[in-house]
Amino acid sequence: MENENDNIIEQNEASDNNTQSQTINKPEEISELSVEDKLKEAHDKTLRALAETENQRRRFEKETKEAFAYGGFNLARETLSVLDNLQRAYQSIKNDESLKDNKDLNKFLENINIIEKDLITIFEKNNIKKINCLNEKFDPNNHQAMLEIEDEKVNPGTVLQEIQSGYFYKDRLLRPSFVAVAKKKNIKDNKIEEK
Repeated sequence: MENENDNIIEQNEASDNNTQSQTINKPEEISELSVEDKLKEAHDKTLRALAETENQRRRFEKETKEAFAYGGFNLARETLSVLDNLQRAYQSIKNDESLKDNKDLNKFLENINIIEKDLITIFEKNNIKKINCLNEKFDPNNHQAMLEIEDEKVNPGTVLQEIQSGYFYKDRLLRPSFVAVAKKKNIKDNKIEEK
């Protein structure tokens, strides 16, 4: 019985030694694997950080170019109101019945025309161009329809009247043209009128 107990003890000690040696080997293997995994993870993080840095650099370059190219966009938009007000003043003074008898009216209107032409020349030099829209097909990207006019002489969707001029700043829309667009005469309206 003692021999059996001694054998069991020896077996237990041997299995403990094997377990310890396996335990010792396993952490080394695990630590070696985790080091490789950590290296791969660190490499991956580094590549991602470099890619993000490159993307930010490209974005910054693009924003810088756009700021340089379109930096005057807001100023150009605000300046359009000066031209609009000048044109409204011209029409208002020209149509005022109380001023028609004034001998200096034509000189004054000529001066307003000169200022308007100078302002338009400055716009053109700075890449602010008027949108030509009369008798063109309505384009929702460049025009804003304010009203529709029945007209059988032209195709539906043709711009008949420009209410307010639109402008481009370089290749960007600064302000759409406010327009009146042709439409077909409504058949229901004809039937009502005939009755």
